[in-house]
Amino acid sequence: MSLFDAQGQRLYLTPSEREQFCQATDHVSKDKRMLGLMLANTGCRISEGLSVKVKDIDFSSGAVTFRSLKQRKSNVYRQVPLSDDYLKSLDNAYDLRLLQKRSKPRNEYIWGWSRQYGHAIIKEIMAIAGLQGIAATPKGLRHAFAIACLDKSVPLNMVQKWMGHARLENTVIYANAMGHEERNLAARLWS
Repeated sequence: MSLFDAQGQRLYLTPSEREQFCQATDHVSKDKRMLGLMLANTGCRISEGLSVKVKDIDFSSGAVTFRSLKQRKSNVYRQVPLSDDYLKSLDNAYDLRLLQKRSKPRNEYIWGWSRQYGHAIIKEIMAIAGLQGIAATPKGLRHAFAIACLDKSVPLNMVQKWMGHARLENTVIYANAMGHEERNLAARLWS
């Protein structure tokens, strides 16, 4: 895996582009906003985000539980922490705490959209944010999450867990992205 395509184009959003994406979610419907922020805040794959059920939001631990759809084994799950603000927004948008007290709605999908429609939603938000090109995709957002984690000094093993990587080698690739820390190191040469 590489963070660049065959022509050398970056496959990930920069921190400022990721922020533009998050701000652009203010200009779409509540449902689209919540899905877009789920991807931006967790680094989940689009199919994993669309598979989130009411029961998967764990308010007591402040996390979402994803069923990994990439690893070959069935029933591989991981939890990714969610910010208090995003948890509150999710609850306000869908009354999740109330739904979790009921038996049947707990197994309902929050969004229940097709992968194709979910992809179109992310592309719509990217367009509103003024982002285009190969990085302006759900996968570009996933890569941006991992890079943001490492830029904020989140330990590599935690990033691996949150991303759902079976092997650490898949996570290490994100450490090679040009980030704030690398730029600061290079700045020592310029002064």
